[in-house]
Amino acid sequence: MSYSFFCPCPRGLEIALAEELHEIATLSATLKIHNSVPGGVHCSGTLQDAMRLNLHSRIASRVLLRIAQSGYINENDVYDLALGATWEDWFELEHTIRVDVNAIKSPLKSLEFATLRIKDGICDRFRDRVGKRPSVNTRTPDMRIWGFLDARTITIYLDTSGESLFKRGWRLETGDAPLRENLAAGLLRTAGWKPGTPLLDPMCGSGTLLIEAAQMLAGMPPGMNRRFAFEKFKNFKQTEWDTLRHALKPLPLPAHPTIFGSDISGDMLVMARNNLQRAGIQFDIPLKQIDAQEVKPPTGISGLLIANPPYGERIDMRGDRSQEPDAMALAFFNAFGSTLKQRFAGWTVCLFTADLTLPRMLRLKESKKTPFFNGAIECRLFRFEMVAGSNRRESVSSQG
Repeated sequence: MSYSFFCPCPRGLEIALAEELHEIATLSATLKIHNSVPGGVHCSGTLQDAMRLNLHSRIASRVLLRIAQSGYINENDVYDLALGATWEDWFELEHTIRVDVNAIKSPLKSLEFATLRIKDGICDRFRDRVGKRPSVNTRTPDMRIWGFLDARTITIYLDTSGESLFKRGWRLETGDAPLRENLAAGLLRTAGWKPGTPLLDPMCGSGTLLIEAAQMLAGMPPGMNRRFAFEKFKNFKQTEWDTLRHALKPLPLPAHPTIFGSDISGDMLVMARNNLQRAGIQFDIPLKQIDAQEVKPPTGISGLLIANPPYGERIDMRGDRSQEPDAMALAFFNAFGSTLKQRFAGWTVCLFTADLTLPRMLRLKESKKTPFFNGAIECRLFRFEMVAGSNRRESVSSQG
């Protein structure tokens, strides 16, 4: 039987997600990828395809299974739709639930009340059939139900993923404001990185970009070390899931390092090494403690330098508190830009930041800038092609 799915993702990654899902669809005769919309991609397939998407997608935040959809005018219509859905076909009374609602241009005054009406509809459905209502657990529910309201239509989804897919199951240690794993994977794809191409993150922090790249290089699916909500569905077939996982064929480990990281903080590098180990990376990722201003290409072959540069409070970690933060940032990025121009000719540089003045501080002209959102924060992925002499800006004064 074919079902409709929606795979949400961080805003800005819809194109990258659609490309990835088309690649995953080559593994299945039944998985069909449909249209991209702001915030995600629609697709359809079997429940086994939902398992496959959860196992393989690095960029999706979740895989949502459409349970019901209709037009609506008020909250009573929302309740009726939830009440009419066959929830008992999907999970047991003993499973705890949580309901969340998102909306765009909905005429309803209170999303909290709409959320309550969906929950009431689900609970009343069970009460009418078995005499009891399932319990709500907002922290660790067995089943997550999502409602989406636009101006005229309500769609109710059952979450096949459980915890968000960016939680790969390896992260215990993080630095300040760590990059989410699915955003890191999307940045690598948008930057055009291919496994085997030299990769350097000179501000690697707790190692998120390095780990995503290393797992891609080794052919390790992001979902292989975690649990999913679909494992608690009534119609879940363990044999199908085992077959999918056992069909995985890891790629040969590289004979020589192609992924490199560095950071000014020794504590961060310890964290990154621990995270690499927990993520199952069994080949060498050289890590070096060095200021980003001092880095050199780690290999004679040109590749991709990618980073989520520090800014604001994170630059204070460099230890120079004699200047105001803006002046510190300007001095830091001026020096880093000089390093890129002098040492990284032939490399592609991609920097992800919320500071839209970054190219000016680097004194470099970007070849491309791609808008993204890191949560609610508007960011850019700035791309620079380091061809000697072709992308210099005029010197920026210390006032910026």
